[in-house]
Amino acid sequence: MKSALITGVTGQDGAYLAQLLLTKGYHVHGLVRRSASADVVDTRLKWLGIADKITLHDGNLTDITSLIRIMQSVKPDEIYNLGAQSFVKSSWQQPILTGQVTGIGAANMLEAARIVAPGARFYQASTSEMFGLIQAERQSETTPFYPRSPYGVAKLYGHWMTVNYRESFNMHASSGILFNHESPLRGIEFVTRKITNGVARIKLGLEETLALGNMDAKRDWGHARDYVEAMWLMLQQETPDDYVIATGQTTSVRDFCKLAFEYAGLNMEDHIVIDPAYFRPAEVEVLLGEPAKANKKLGWKASTTLEELVREMVDADLDRVRQGLRL
Repeated sequence: MKSALITGVTGQDGAYLAQLLLTKGYHVHGLVRRSASADVVDTRLKWLGIADKITLHDGNLTDITSLIRIMQSVKPDEIYNLGAQSFVKSSWQQPILTGQVTGIGAANMLEAARIVAPGARFYQASTSEMFGLIQAERQSETTPFYPRSPYGVAKLYGHWMTVNYRESFNMHASSGILFNHESPLRGIEFVTRKITNGVARIKLGLEETLALGNMDAKRDWGHARDYVEAMWLMLQQETPDDYVIATGQTTSVRDFCKLAFEYAGLNMEDHIVIDPAYFRPAEVEVLLGEPAKANKKLGWKASTTLEELVREMVDADLDRVRQGLRL
């Protein structure tokens, strides 16, 4: 039985990845940062029905001693570093914390792995936000980076550290440059969940309006459930490498919103309010991934359409709102 260690296991991607690895017979371990909200930290794992099948370990990406201790105990065959301060808007309000957790945290994981588990295969969660002010119409593994947020800058540090450890220490370390990927498990602070939750609350008569920011920003949106499969596939390759994971299609926030409202039988124009507070200090206007390398080398391709994703998210939020549940 293979053993896998996932940081960020209680987040959207970590939960879906844990579910996938369990179906493949892995013993799944997760790193958990303890906090005052520890009683609800495994909500997503419970939603998927796998909370009791994962071994959780107390630790923190900013504390390398905890990472070393956990790796000594787990002896992982595969390590997936998904943990981060991942909300872009908060990265301007907490730039130092974002750098410590998202950037230095990745370096801590790489160094702990080098010391304790040098034979383990390592996955780093990179992001399309590293492209930022795009330097090419479609962004591939060779497109220059130009991050436009403290989050993007911190992720870029973690990305290049992964490349450096691969080349310096011959580690099997790969980065997935994932474009936006959503699901019913997405945090409520992200615009896609904010939209589908807002649509559910309006449909059920609990709200009348939904406040949003830049409706013209465009993103390449896929389903997180598809994208975690790409993570796993990267670590099954003989040679480590970096891959763009995307659908190859871009959609505006406005059109995502329209799909959600129309699916619920509502007219978007009757309920949307534009609030300048939700605009970014430096906007990333368009992201569009080129997944050709992943398609060819990994045999991976996004299988969920945007329409299917939106419907699944709206249905889940309607169920949650009716039951008074929070996620």
